[in-house]
Amino acid sequence: MFAYTKQVLTNVSFDPVLFCKEVEKAVKSLLPYEVDQLVDWLRTFTTEKPELQACLTYLE
Repeated sequence: MFAYTKQVLTNVSFDPVLFCKEVEKAVKSLLPYEVDQLVDWLRTFTTEKPELQACLTYLE
């Protein structure tokens, strides 16, 4: 499920609003250890895309 979530987030990264919605859905559907992996992946993925960093608030 985590790999699928990464694929979806990569595909919608062109739209920050849609990206945030998908992050919110992912946090609700992933297992706790997968959420930890998602947090690490998102921090790395969003370093080059500052417009997407606002979505990190859903992870706190």
